[in-house]
Amino acid sequence: MKSSQSFLAMALAVAGLVLGASIAPARADETCNSPYMANLIKGQEDYVHVWTLGVKGIGDGSDKLVTVDVNPASPKYGKVINALSVGGRGEAHHMGFTDDRRFLWAGRLDDSKIFIFDIATNPAKPKLVRTISDLPRKTGFVGPHTFYAMPGRMLVQALSNTKNHGGVTGLVLYTNKGNFVAKYPMPTTEVGGVKGDGYGYDIGINPAKNVMLTSSFTGWNNYMMDMGKLIKDAEAMKRFGNTMVVWDVKSMKPQKVLSVPGSPLEIRWSLKDGDNWAITASALTSTLTLIRQDDKGEWHAKQVATIGDPAKIPLPVDISITADAKGLWVNTFMDGTLRYFDISNLEQPQETFTKVVGSQNNMVSQSWDGKRVYVTSSLLANWDKKGADNQQYLALYHWDGKDLAEQWRIDFYKEKLGRAHHMKFGAKAVKTAETPQGGKLALE
Repeated sequence: MKSSQSFLAMALAVAGLVLGASIAPARADETCNSPYMANLIKGQEDYVHVWTLGVKGIGDGSDKLVTVDVNPASPKYGKVINALSVGGRGEAHHMGFTDDRRFLWAGRLDDSKIFIFDIATNPAKPKLVRTISDLPRKTGFVGPHTFYAMPGRMLVQALSNTKNHGGVTGLVLYTNKGNFVAKYPMPTTEVGGVKGDGYGYDIGINPAKNVMLTSSFTGWNNYMMDMGKLIKDAEAMKRFGNTMVVWDVKSMKPQKVLSVPGSPLEIRWSLKDGDNWAITASALTSTLTLIRQDDKGEWHAKQVATIGDPAKIPLPVDISITADAKGLWVNTFMDGTLRYFDISNLEQPQETFTKVVGSQNNMVSQSWDGKRVYVTSSLLANWDKKGADNQQYLALYHWDGKDLAEQWRIDFYKEKLGRAHHMKFGAKAVKTAETPQGGKLALE
């Protein structure tokens, strides 16, 4: 463990020297990508890759990576151009690019398999090059959720464990090619005055501050349970995370546990040069929380806004920060609403726009220029709505700063694909050049 931590510290230090002390973001691509990604899309994205849950009786019933042509100049604009099935159904969930953008990692929350796709050779037709099936055996963790690029490495946040399928879990570090490096348990003791609950969910790193934030959700027993049954189970509803953790990135050690009630999910750092704050949304309390330093350098979490009517539990499930850090998109699953917050005043964000985009919605991704906003529908197989309300789609909207205009919508059930969950942008002209370390780490 110590050797892997030393190696990671060295790699991060080299990355800092190469990319610049402040790690200024490239002006392109989605706003949620890791700052260690060397090559981001500039201008119009050509493809959107959608990690899709298989449904028995629909198409081949398998989880799959679906590729959609999203370039308006293409004759196939708004059409599915490829669907790569990976076999079986294991609760396909999130994805993430490696720092050199050559590979796209995707995970399943039920069987804990991780799939590595070659996204560089032919972005229009990804190729499955490796499947990792031994995460539980090697780490004691299950439910690989977040895939976060680091220099020559992929950091994976798990959601659960093999012992009791509860929420106590950890982080796992791999090489870009999928070789296991190290594991780091989430804190369950008091760190900085607050006791850790051991839960995990998302990852967000600020290299300039050598700070990583992690958030918290729930374990396998809950996320694989039918939502109707879960809501009625008072004990199960107590088993959700209520913390975020501040980590030292180079040592990979927790420095402080923050109290953030209601299961804080996605973490979004401000992308403006010189800014050192992040924001998250708590699903169960329907609130926005600001995380930043005080004058003494201590990190604190402060609730700054509510999302819709918390009493109705709209269930905010994804957020997307604008590149100028003045706006925030929030998807609320239960009412199928996409909301826009003016966050120019961090202490008092204002909800300035709302639009119902479907009976349910989940992920939201915007282009760097903020003009294109993509939405998908599926949350979890057993949490999605039933009957006619179980809409499954990928939709594109254009945003002019005042209103959203739908450009097209793909019905994933009609196309016999399944449930549309996470998405990542792709482009024909993206250079998958060497990593900030000259490619040496990625080749290990």
